This record gives sequence, structure tokens and C-alpha cells, in this order.
Amino acid sequence: MMRYSSLTDQSLDPSVQADEEAVMQAFLTGTLVDPEVVYRVQEGGRRIREEVFRRHGLVDIAVPAIRELRGPLP
Repeated sequence: MMRYSSLTDQSLDPSVQADEEAVMQAFLTGTLVDPEVVYRVQEGGRRIREEVFRRHGLVDIAVPAIRELRGPLP
């Protein structure tokens, strides 16, 4: 499992880092995020999701885990 600290140690693309800072600044000040930043972040997420799906296929872990923890229904 990769830890968050190991992710933050990697050098980020300057535009990705700028978008991250813009989102955090908007969060901290209670303002809206610039629509262009929102678009870039959403597109990045879409590309990552597609890459994970291409590498691993459908990863269905939530429902089986919940059913296992919940146990049989009455």
C-alpha cells in the first residue's frame, strides 16, 4: 500500500501543483474554485480512472467487504 507521504515526496508537474494550491486556497477561504481548475482536476481524475480500469479491470471491493462485515441478513 502506498502512503500519502510517499506520494507527496514525488515531484509534481508544476501545473498540477498550482491546481492543488488553488483548490486548497478556495477551500480555506470558502470561495469557489475557478472553473478552468475544476475542469483540469476532473480531467486528471478521469484519466487516472481509465488507466486503473485498463490495468486492473473492474475493482469491486466495497460491496463484498460490506457484506462480509455486515454478516447474513435475517
